[in-house]
This record gives sequence, C-alpha cells and structure tokens, in this order.
Amino acid sequence: MNTDSTRRWLALGALAVAMLTIGLDMTVLTVALPTLAVDLNANNGALQWFSTSYTLALAAVMLPAGALGDRYGRKKILLAALVLFGVASLACAFAATAGQLIAARVVLGVAAAAMMPLSLAVLPVLFASPVERARATNIWITSTALGLPLGPILGGWLIDNFWWGSVFLINVPMVVLGAVAVAGLVPESRNPDLRPLDLPGTVLSVVGMLGVTYGFIRLGDEGWGNGLGWGALIAGAIVLMLFLGWQRRTAFPLIDLGLFASRGFRWGAVFAVLITFGLFGLFFTVPQYYQAVLGTDALGSGLRLLPMIGGLLVGSRLGDRLLPKLGARLMVAAGLVALALGLGLGALTSIGTEYWFTAVWIGLVGAGMGLGLPVSMAVAMDDLEVARAGMGSALLQALRQAAGTIAVALLGTVLATVYRSELGDLNVDPINDSVNSGVAVAKSTGEAGMLEHVQSAFVSGMGAMLWVCAAISAVAVALALWVLPRRSAAVGADEAVPAVFADVDAPESTHVG
Repeated sequence: MNTDSTRRWLALGALAVAMLTIGLDMTVLTVALPTLAVDLNANNGALQWFSTSYTLALAAVMLPAGALGDRYGRKKILLAALVLFGVASLACAFAATAGQLIAARVVLGVAAAAMMPLSLAVLPVLFASPVERARATNIWITSTALGLPLGPILGGWLIDNFWWGSVFLINVPMVVLGAVAVAGLVPESRNPDLRPLDLPGTVLSVVGMLGVTYGFIRLGDEGWGNGLGWGALIAGAIVLMLFLGWQRRTAFPLIDLGLFASRGFRWGAVFAVLITFGLFGLFFTVPQYYQAVLGTDALGSGLRLLPMIGGLLVGSRLGDRLLPKLGARLMVAAGLVALALGLGLGALTSIGTEYWFTAVWIGLVGAGMGLGLPVSMAVAMDDLEVARAGMGSALLQALRQAAGTIAVALLGTVLATVYRSELGDLNVDPINDSVNSGVAVAKSTGEAGMLEHVQSAFVSGMGAMLWVCAAISAVAVALALWVLPRRSAAVGADEAVPAVFADVDAPESTHVG
C-alpha cells in the first residue's frame, strides 16, 4: 500500500460521505409521501412505487454490481456509480410526473447497489492492519447509519422551507465530493480470480422480483379481482422459480444456494427478513398518519419518528450487554416479543389517540429491532466458513432488501383494501386514491364529518396492516425458541451494535477475493 496514513483516512472520509447519501435516501422520502401524493397526483400504488422502486433495484442489482467491480475494477465501477447517483438525484428532484420519479428512483437504486458493496470492498485495500480496518469499518457503518434518523428530519425541514425536490438535490454536492476524493485517493483493485458473470441469472432475478412486486401493488390499487395484478404476480413467481432452477444448474451462479444448507445462515436470514418486515411497514404508514390524521407538517413528522431511532439505540445497547448472558435464541425471541407488542399496540391507534401513545409503540418497535436484528445477522454469518463469508453477507443483504420491497407492496395492499372498504359511500375518486387525497377533498368541502370518516378509514387500514405485522412477529417468537442455538459465541460486543443498521449495511468482505 503506497498511500500514506492521511490519504487513507481522507479516502475513508470520502467513502463515508457517499454512504451517508444512501442512508439519507433510505428514509428521506418517507416524510415527502403526503406532499408527493398531492403535487404529483400520486395514488397509493404510486406512493408504494416511490419507495419500492429504489429498494427493488438495490436488492436486484447488488450482487451483479459487486461481480462487475471484481472483474473490471472496484474503483472504476464505484466512480461510475457515484456519477450515476448524482445524475439520478437531479432527475428525481425535477420529475414532473409520478412515472418520471419512479424511473429516476430505479436508476438511483441501481447506483446505490454498486456503491454499497464496492465502497466496503476497498477498505481492506486501504487498511491492511486488522485494528485499523475494524476502526474504518465502524466509521463506514456509522456514516450509513446516521442517514436513517437524519433522513426524515432533514427531509421534513427541506419540504417545509423549499419544495419536495430539494430532498434529492442535497445528494448532488455530497456525491461530487465523494467522486473527486475517490478518484484522487482510492487505489484501483480487482479480484484476480475472475468468474464469468451470470447474465441469465441476473435477468431472471430482476424480472421475477419486478413481476411479484408489481402484482401486489396492482392488486392493492385496483382490488383483489384485478386480472393483470394476479397475472403479474403469478408470472413473477414462475420466473423466480426458474431463477432458482438455473442457479442449481449453472457452473457460476449469481448466488450460492448451498449457503442455505447451513442451519445458522438459513435461520438467521429468516429472522432478519421477518424483522425487516415491520420496519418498512412502519416507515410507509406512520408519516402519513402523522400528517393526515395528527395534522403535523413534514418536519414535525420527521421529529416524531425519533422515538423509533431511540428505541433502536437502546435495544442495540441492551443486546450488546445481554447477548453473552442470554445467548442468541433468547435475544432474538426477546426482540420479536418487543416487536409484536409494539406493533400490536400500534394497531389499537384511533384518530383520537394522543401522540405519547404513538411514541411509546414506535419506540417499542425500534427496541425490538435493536434487540433482535443484530443477533439474527450474526447467527447467519457465524455459521459460514471464512471463504464463503463475502458471498453469504452479500446474499443476506439482498434478501433483506427484497423482503423490504415485498413488505411495502404486501402491507400497502392490506392498507389500501381496508381503507377503501371503510370509506363506504366515499369510496370514489380521488378520495379512494390515498388518505392524503381524501383529506384534501374533505378540507376543501369544509365538512368535518367527511374528514373524520376519511381519517378513521385510514387508521382502520393502518391497524389491519399492523395486526398482520404483529401476528408474524408473534409466530416468529415460537419459531426462534425452537430453531435457534442457545448461544453465538463468536458475536462480540463491537459487532452487535453496528449491525442494527443493516438496512443500509453492505457485506463485510464482499468481492474482496
């Protein structure tokens, strides 16, 4: 390594800035959804796609993007991804229709999918010392984690003071700074053990996920009797089965299905996916509840999400201390209990509920994730051979991103179905498009009864969705007590805390070779 100490840490700073933008983009849009519903005339289906398109592209492209970096050079692909991220951010900011915004968000997700694994893959090149590498990795993870709480707060302030496109413009100077620093400070690296790219597998995985997700969203938008929705859902499921079959036959698969033969990896992945479900459902509905029912502005919605972040931090710290004493099985089960309790309390919310009650239950949800998610991730990774840790971590991240995509689609369908059912005679355009449209119509007419009816219908839909999440968490408690090991000795205190932010986390050794 020819770079001196100053250059190495400056390079890390550049990577941290770039990762902060991804963390911001994970949550910054949550407070903008109500505004987008009105300004872009977006219905529930479009609102779901604003979030889903980004996470779908992120999950689908992460593995092939890492393979491209291995083959053609990580610095080269990382620089291209940074430039693409900046261009896509500009396209998002100035989108004039819902379709344009969705398309730009897809490109944004593709760029982020390359930035995440490749930025982490260059750390071993920059830092040869295990101690320095551990410190650098913690800084990298912290930078991505900071974006989660900052996203809703910064996004809310920007929307209140400027226009919704400003939440994307903040990405541009950050990625420019990151690109300049990466170009000048980060050395090129690639994997000398070249593997052919699995192009058929990549295409099948992307097409299959698109079909399944579009099917769920179409059914939520048009109703369960919609033929196109069912057709897309079934076609997507068939393509995903073809993808799995291809992965078993090809000599150089996109994913190693043999990883699931490992008991720890299999069940750790299952619980990481289940816990992810609640996070995406909460982020999709709670900001809309704050603005449409409680009447807060965008910044107020962001600030009111802080109890969840506080719960995450408290839960992760408790998990750090209790894991050596209680072991993996009880820790994951405890996290799921807190998750189920919080979501169940949330399902009892009504239009007259005070904010303190909401703060309590979203704090419980955050604590449940903080307790259970790091241990689930550690259980999955601890059971893998060192040689397979990179691919296993990449696969685990892709699974969680895919789970988030399906969660938004499926839970959004539950919410929309109940909302329209509860509207009764008000189930007409544009009221049935979304609660934000319904509230706007009610306020324009000045009819207090209509406003209360629309808000009550939305809260009923939110409650049904949260009951689904709570039930899944409750069933998972018994499953965790049955299948997980008592202890996971390899999990250290320093590893457990950062992993709570694995929503924006990349594999710890992906594609280093």
